[in-house]
Amino acid sequence: MAVAIKQREAAPAAYPLVPEGLSDAAAALDAAAIWQRIEAYVAVRWTEREVEWIVEGDGDWCPNLGPLEITAEEVWNGSTWEEATTVYASPYGGYRLTTCGPYRFTGLVGSGEVAVPAAASEAFRRLAEYCATVEDLPGTSSYSLNIGGAIQETIARAPTWRARAMQLSGAADLLRSYRRV
Repeated sequence: MAVAIKQREAAPAAYPLVPEGLSDAAAALDAAAIWQRIEAYVAVRWTEREVEWIVEGDGDWCPNLGPLEITAEEVWNGSTWEEATTVYASPYGGYRLTTCGPYRFTGLVGSGEVAVPAAASEAFRRLAEYCATVEDLPGTSSYSLNIGGAIQETIARAPTWRARAMQLSGAADLLRSYRRV
């Protein structure tokens, strides 16, 4: 079975637009950082950038990102990359590699023509709002305020709240159909 042993994905020239309707605190966050977090979770790209895979082994291999246009298929001949003549379409989608390689696939992933679906925009909004609402106590896992026993406020959250923000905000549920497999 062919396996990707290396993947290099270039940064896009720009990320999709920020959805409307964010609170001031959420709008003040770095939108690129939110999109990067979403893209790390899903296999879809909504803005174009170059991607390269190095694949070894013979058998079927399918790129893990889309929408994708492969622009070059090359094989290592022991001293340099040359155009691959042993790459065929796979009945499962992707490619059937007939020698061990290594192979190098270069392409463009994402497209400026693909509109960001409503579910992804809502996932952005949820993730941004979740991250913005907890910024008032950065680095704090619990907080308690008691004013004379009449007013009491207690806030507690797991120390891993930021690492689990995609799930805790509900964004992950919306992105399930775009998830990497």
